[in-house]
Amino acid sequence: MQSSQRGFTVNALTPGDLGQLRKLNELFAEAFHDRETYRCAPPRDAYVRELLADRHTIVLVGLVDADVAGGLVAYELRKFEQERSEIYIYDLAVGEGYRRRGIASALLERLCRIATDRGASAVFVQADYVDEPAIALYEKLGAREEVLHFDIRCTP
Repeated sequence: MQSSQRGFTVNALTPGDLGQLRKLNELFAEAFHDRETYRCAPPRDAYVRELLADRHTIVLVGLVDADVAGGLVAYELRKFEQERSEIYIYDLAVGEGYRRRGIASALLERLCRIATDRGASAVFVQADYVDEPAIALYEKLGAREEVLHFDIRCTP
């Protein structure tokens, strides 16, 4: 999706877009204040290309000129109770200098079109209570549900 009025494009990454994925991870490291997770052990190029080729992994970037201004990573989760899937947004961020331009909304709009094309029954995302801008964005686009999230430790 390109919009000269908005001044950015939204692209779905493919295995050939390794450099843009690396830039997106840098953006996530800064936006989430989590350099350890996003920089300590970057995956090999072959691993990243394989993920970008996986139909159930969706990576979208918002580009301003050649700069990765924002992006999201989502996963299509296939269900057993019916022949359908849901799309889970794992990461979504826009770089500090590019916020309030509609990039996050455009990324979500593009993801919803992908979900519709795939026949997904839902797109869902989690937000931290303290992340007021994310909550405001998501409330604008969908219904808020109060849930508990648990990280389960798995030991070998």
